[in-house]
Amino acid sequence: MKHGLLPKGYDMMLLIQVFHGIAAIIWVGGIFFAYMALRPAANITLEPAQRVKLWRSVYSHFFPWVWIMINVLIITGYAGLFIRFDGFVNKMLYLNLMHGLGLLMVVLFFYLFFGLYRDLSNQVTTGDITAAAKVVNKMRPVMAINLTLGLIISAIGIVGPAV
Repeated sequence: MKHGLLPKGYDMMLLIQVFHGIAAIIWVGGIFFAYMALRPAANITLEPAQRVKLWRSVYSHFFPWVWIMINVLIITGYAGLFIRFDGFVNKMLYLNLMHGLGLLMVVLFFYLFFGLYRDLSNQVTTGDITAAAKVVNKMRPVMAINLTLGLIISAIGIVGPAV
């Protein structure tokens, strides 16, 4: 589908796919870095009080980006679904899997942001390091699940169209 706003030869669907892919890379890549590199390094080198302050700071910088990426993913995901595939009419399994797992990731992020992250911030502010550390420990498996889901969705998105 060609549009007059784009330079000749550029396809709107191509731009949608590019933005969708970049948003997924930023979100899942950020989770991967935090979980696989930053977490082990922080656990080895920092005392608990420093560690919980680090996590609050990391999340305060990362989560605004996640909000942006979620919006980009939802807008480009549905745009691609309806422009390229006529919505849910075709009922391709890989699209339904990506859609459902993606929405699950968003719900888990809402839980992280509105529940656990707010608790972490409050505990760090009040100086209750033990309670803050318990919140970080509750966040860890949720991040692991979202990382796993993000990698699965990425694999489905790469392989799905070929199957």
